[in-house]
Amino acid sequence: MNYKKRYKILSLFLIHNPYPKTELIFSSSFELLLSVMLSAQSTDFMVNKITKKLFKIANTPEKILQLGIENLKFYIKSLGLYNIKSENIIKTSILLLNKYDGLIPRTRFKLEQLPGVGRKTANIILNILFKKNTIAVDTHVFRVCNRTNFAQGKNVQELEKKLLKVVPTIFKINFHFWFLLHGRYICTARNFQCQKCIIYNLCEYKNNILL
Repeated sequence: MNYKKRYKILSLFLIHNPYPKTELIFSSSFELLLSVMLSAQSTDFMVNKITKKLFKIANTPEKILQLGIENLKFYIKSLGLYNIKSENIIKTSILLLNKYDGLIPRTRFKLEQLPGVGRKTANIILNILFKKNTIAVDTHVFRVCNRTNFAQGKNVQELEKKLLKVVPTIFKINFHFWFLLHGRYICTARNFQCQKCIIYNLCEYKNNILL
């Protein structure tokens, strides 16, 4: 796909959704960090359902540690990987208190030192909290980019590297959420809805069902 077509696609997303945002519900930096950590292999809907109860009891590193790992497991047990997530949240809370005065670090390197925080999570935190032009590549972004031929990548690392090169700077801050939401509701893994797609005329999917 060439630069002109990519620019048109991103311009359409900007027109239709100028201020995209995460569907995770949070009211503090720490709540966002926990929500993103909990979202691995879980839906935002389920995470919000869990955190609505959890955050009333514990929404700071101190309160998480007071809650304890067994009680934390009880609150998040309906989520996938809840055992390892509980351990990582406890360890991350300890590290935040001991090393960062309870604050969320502002650099990728420091974020990725937190247990349970990988590159995708770090990108999301940097993007939302610190307004960095990072591009997190999740399964939705990966699928939409490759399917439409917006950008190709054999894995998330390769695709992220490509996107950082081809996405104009003015669009980078919103890119992840545009493509995530498009993949979640329109360009889904199965039964994707080309008839509702705002970028249908620019899509390069060779087997488009409407062609």
